[in-house]
Amino acid sequence: MTENKTKPTSEAVMDFLYQAEPQRRREDALVLDTIFRDVTGWEPRMWGPSIVGYGSYHYKYDSGREGDMCATGFSPRKANLVLYIMPGYQDYGALLDRLGKHKLGKSCLYLNKLADVDEGVLREIIRTGLDDLAKKYPVEPS
Repeated sequence: MTENKTKPTSEAVMDFLYQAEPQRRREDALVLDTIFRDVTGWEPRMWGPSIVGYGSYHYKYDSGREGDMCATGFSPRKANLVLYIMPGYQDYGALLDRLGKHKLGKSCLYLNKLADVDEGVLREIIRTGLDDLAKKYPVEPS
């Protein structure tokens, strides 16, 4: 089996966040960092070259594949802010209906900008996602 490509690195999170472009994306990334720190109570760590992760968990699938991944986090990409917050074990429809403008991937939430969403609902989704993940896998601080 192949090894997980996304692993924790020693890159400084703040160095990465201050390099985000354009400026609005950088500003939103710094606010997201504060939100994730507040909700999780954890310090962030870089996972791979572009994911700011909070906490971690060890997964093992029925296929035998296993590895480690951040429990939650985000990436300030040029096209969107990508939030890794929904492990996909429950229906988040009611929360997402209240969130505001977003797109949804398998376990990712795509936002154009933070001004498009309700911050309180976003915090609730992050917390719910962590709680949901912890029902299946032990979650630890970074």
